[in-house]
Amino acid sequence: MKVTIVAGTRPNFIKAASILKEAQRRIAMGENWFEMRFVHTGQHYDPALSDLIMKELNLPDTDNNLMAGSGTHAEQTAEIMIKFEKELLQNKPDLVMVFGDVNSTMACAIAAKKLQIKVAHIESGLRSGDTGMPEEINRILTDSITDYHFTTSEAASENLIKEGKSPESIFFVGNTMIDTLLDNVDQAKQTAGKVSTPEPYLLLTLHRPVNVDDRIKLKALIEKIVIASHPFKIIFPVHPRLQGLFSQSFVNLSNLLILPAQSYFDFLTIMINSRGIITDSGGISEESTVLNIPCITLRNSTERPETIDLGTNVLWDGSEESLHTLIEQIKNGQWKQSRIPELWDGKTAGRIWDCLYEMKVCN
Repeated sequence: MKVTIVAGTRPNFIKAASILKEAQRRIAMGENWFEMRFVHTGQHYDPALSDLIMKELNLPDTDNNLMAGSGTHAEQTAEIMIKFEKELLQNKPDLVMVFGDVNSTMACAIAAKKLQIKVAHIESGLRSGDTGMPEEINRILTDSITDYHFTTSEAASENLIKEGKSPESIFFVGNTMIDTLLDNVDQAKQTAGKVSTPEPYLLLTLHRPVNVDDRIKLKALIEKIVIASHPFKIIFPVHPRLQGLFSQSFVNLSNLLILPAQSYFDFLTIMINSRGIITDSGGISEESTVLNIPCITLRNSTERPETIDLGTNVLWDGSEESLHTLIEQIKNGQWKQSRIPELWDGKTAGRIWDCLYEMKVCN
């Protein structure tokens, strides 16, 4: 079985890391039933989100970097599809493995299916119900043509069943992002104990278009968060697409510390040392659940309900009053405790490769 593993963004690399590591382990142990090829689409090309994170996570060298770059959603998706089709025609895999919900995910899945190549979607079945999110469209379209759905929760599996997917195509295996977290958290905790940071502080991340594309609303949102958090500091690693904006003193408040995009270990260290997290990232709400760190998600829906039902995540309803209330709960140590979701145990990659082996044997 020839398997092409595709990643294009920071979250993709984190999710792919345990898959690649487990593949290397199996090859070293003498398993020869599969060949692996690793392709980077180039969707994220900032060093902190691409080269550095791959180095930190000890990912193998890519066999091909498509260098798709940025652009509008349509431009980026089209360029990835064109370049990935050439990659597929040259190397002819039996299976393409994609991760998450970014443009690379959807584009590579479509290119593969057009060539009658089977698709495995890692983190399949997540649904927020909000098609105003580009990621939700990517999830739905990718899953509509996926052959093998690997899910992080029973809820995700149920979403796929409701959409008419065959139960035989759905595999509840756990969360590869948590594999990577658990594989690296002890090292990060050792680093965290040695790092001097302003205490106490909250960690803020923003990247979703609904929160960042309108500059006036973005400025108002950040000011609300910073003011409500006083006297706590706010540490805000800025996504590269916002870096130019913040270099122009977009928001200048004494308890706001703006940082450039962080590497995996630096970000994990900041997260571990924080009193709480304010974010619009689904992946961070998963990590904070496992780390038992309070998390406020700046959205009115989530595709990861287990982070709310079991974890430390709470959705913000958009009101200034509730923002103050939630932040006060973090300050006073009154946040709910987390329970780890089922199969978020660091062994997901092994289960996925076991499933692929069974498919190889059965087919």
